[in-house]
Amino acid sequence: MLAYITRRFLSAAVMLLLVTLVTFGTFFWLPKLAGQTTDQIAASYAGRASTVEAIEATKQRLGLDQPVLVQYWHYLKAIAVGRDYDAGPVTDHCPAPCLGYSFRSSQPVLGTLLDRAPATASLAAGAALLWLTGGILTGVVSALRKGSLWDRATMIIALSGVSLPIYFTGLVSLALFSYTWRVLPGGGSYRPLTDDPGMWFRSLVLPWVTLAFLYAAMYARLTRAGMLEMMNEDFVRTARVKGLPEAVVVTKHALRACMTPIVTVFGLDLGLLLGGAVLTENTFSIPGLGELAITSIQSGDLPMVLGVTLLTAVSVVLFNLVVDLLYAVIDPRVRLG
Repeated sequence: MLAYITRRFLSAAVMLLLVTLVTFGTFFWLPKLAGQTTDQIAASYAGRASTVEAIEATKQRLGLDQPVLVQYWHYLKAIAVGRDYDAGPVTDHCPAPCLGYSFRSSQPVLGTLLDRAPATASLAAGAALLWLTGGILTGVVSALRKGSLWDRATMIIALSGVSLPIYFTGLVSLALFSYTWRVLPGGGSYRPLTDDPGMWFRSLVLPWVTLAFLYAAMYARLTRAGMLEMMNEDFVRTARVKGLPEAVVVTKHALRACMTPIVTVFGLDLGLLLGGAVLTENTFSIPGLGELAITSIQSGDLPMVLGVTLLTAVSVVLFNLVVDLLYAVIDPRVRLG
């Protein structure tokens, strides 16, 4: 088991290094391959209305005139130990992990990401809890009642959930529950948990349900398919012949056996949740990482875009690492292998 965990941690470390290489190359190396000069790259970082002096200062500050490998080394070094930025008469020290400074607000990128992360984490945690429990329970009941009215109705709803985009269900839920019936607050009402727990919860109910509706539909279909397959396996028949209660047969034997693909998809969905959070946060005006990504792209704030991209990629790698470790808990065959 220790060797298995060690291998997974080493694989995650190598993957994170590759993530930094791909992320760095996307913003610094690919433009050169596309034919852009160093001055053109510096101009894109300096802003749309930049002067010749600002472009030259940006080129010197970011080291864009240096070889690509040297720039990548400084990039890794800044993440590991920090970096000093020459801002003219003074030198600013960016502590590790240093992701640079925003062109729009002149604030550290990492600090801004950490300020926005709780809102996105709140959205992701609540929606994940809803779609995981709701999707699995719906799938199990549908499999046990195959062909019934419940089964047909839930699968139709699940198909609708997969088909309808987030911005459509979000706007419909706002129109009904916030502006027509006025039972829940509308967009822009988000408050941090530490400031107002009640408003925090009420402002996230609609975003949770909207985001969970999309994912729960897929989990219901996936669980139903897995349960239908497992309920016909020999070990399930053996458990029933031994006289075990039906609840034990369903949960401990059949459901546990089909949890491996569900856990795999769940880990990937959590890591890639920023894609859904962009639309959900924009629809409900939640000041999270998704909204930050949109505003940074619109304003050309490339250091912030780079930071959000790197944070998203790191989250995908870390959640996949957690999934790999959970395999050993769910399926003993992984430990034996």
